[in-house]
Amino acid sequence: MPRRPTRAALAGTLTLLTALTVGATIAGGPADAGDTVRTGTPTAAGASAESAGPCVPDATYPAPLPAATMTASRISGGFSFLEGPVWLAGPGQLLLSDMRGGTGPQNVQPSTIRRFTPPATFDVFLADAGSNGLAVTGDGSRILAATHDQRSVSSYLLSDGSRGTLASDFQGRRFNSPNDLTIRSDGTVYFTDPNFQRGNRPDELAGMTGVFRVRDGEVSLVDDTVRQPNGVVLSPDETTLYVGGNADNLVFSYDLLPDGSVGERTVFASLPGPDGATVDCAGNIYWASYTDGRIHVFAPTGEKLGTISAGRNTTNAAFGGSDGRTLFITSGTRGNFGLYQVNLDVPGSPY
Repeated sequence: MPRRPTRAALAGTLTLLTALTVGATIAGGPADAGDTVRTGTPTAAGASAESAGPCVPDATYPAPLPAATMTASRISGGFSFLEGPVWLAGPGQLLLSDMRGGTGPQNVQPSTIRRFTPPATFDVFLADAGSNGLAVTGDGSRILAATHDQRSVSSYLLSDGSRGTLASDFQGRRFNSPNDLTIRSDGTVYFTDPNFQRGNRPDELAGMTGVFRVRDGEVSLVDDTVRQPNGVVLSPDETTLYVGGNADNLVFSYDLLPDGSVGERTVFASLPGPDGATVDCAGNIYWASYTDGRIHVFAPTGEKLGTISAGRNTTNAAFGGSDGRTLFITSGTRGNFGLYQVNLDVPGSPY
């Protein structure tokens, strides 16, 4: 699941997305007509409460789960197919993507970004967003989205919903269908590109499904050997990148270097159908299994800590709530997806 900077953000700098002229070149190719292209410019850390979150540097945290086996409670249901939850700390709201069945000759899935205001209010934040995974920028002014409608990574200004493009292609070739993403405290974005929502559009990557990085407006390939990469998250200290390999039932970890490139890859964990994920302030990882309808919880060492049941076909999770200790979970069956919640003993930043 998308994350935002925690410890590193408190000490480092944040990168915001600011407008450039339409038609500028980004990600190795021209921007789509009508898109606003945005790139990074530094600003001071701690510019807003959104950037800090509930994580305290060098704090000692207890075990995250009150019990090794837990069950989340359903808040509401009846949605099409929920994904990509992200908490907005400022207004105290959760955004999430609701994807419908494919339409038209290209069989592309429409997607609406819905907004949940606790305890029980749902409304539409953005119609026709084309989104899957969501993440909020460090200053809380924009969300980034893995958008399969344009096969891109997009940005949306929270104040008015205006859309821009962060990455549109790799070396002139369109992505498959970007699925999930995560933001480092310096503004570097990592995202996964399986082909789940490509529909009938042509394969421009010759069968490759990959993990990519966007840094200073340039797209680079992180790994082209993960079959159907899905969830992607960073450790709180930003030294480790985690990626779920959906087709291999594995979660991989990469050593992350200071310049944002990756080092050695290892197998971190095995679970059926790894989908989206999130982490808490202690570095524990919460990985959704679409196959068994559970959140699998791991310590940073890889030790299995327990599971959280959320019905069937669990897709993603995000921390939120007033104290950051509520884990929101998306799970269900097509046409009757629900939003679930469970209270835990360790907070996570709202990502």
